[in-house]
Amino acid sequence: MNTERGNILLPIARAAIARMLDLQHGADESAPWLAEYGACFVTLTQHGELRGCIGSLQAHRPLLEDVKANAVAAALHDPRFPSLRAAELDYTAVEISLLSPASAMTFDNEADALAQLAPGIDGVIFEYGRFRSTFLPQVWEQLPQPHDFMAHLKHKAGLPPTFWADEVKLSRYAVTKWREPDIPGQSS
Repeated sequence: MNTERGNILLPIARAAIARMLDLQHGADESAPWLAEYGACFVTLTQHGELRGCIGSLQAHRPLLEDVKANAVAAALHDPRFPSLRAAELDYTAVEISLLSPASAMTFDNEADALAQLAPGIDGVIFEYGRFRSTFLPQVWEQLPQPHDFMAHLKHKAGLPPTFWADEVKLSRYAVTKWREPDIPGQSS
């Protein structure tokens, strides 16, 4: 079932991007479970390097809509990158991360929070007032130490890497992910 869902979701994401670039690419959108609410991130890479990543932290629309909207946003609206050009799509790999509901963490201080994190498993949402950021579990591959992971997460939120306050809120989630090279018949 896991591979089956990836075989459906990845072409949907690619087709949504292709349509926005005036390219022809079809995908089967008939699976009944696509109507269920879901939250996902769509990550685009080129030659192993990030090219765009946009997603939803909470399920607020049917998964089909979430995948398509986040795929287009990752390709055209990630502020870190210029919009994807049609010529780039052939060598752009698509990855979809389907998020579990987030659960709030309870901790006494930063050291306690860091001790609770499961590297490689936990996606983490950092919140402090208007500052908010998240890292998918895949980010642990580049930042395997909890202290470094948290420092970069705070920096991404717009705070100093050494920042901490009693009002910091952390939540964690898990993902099921599919990447085009992992799915038979897909190319990167």
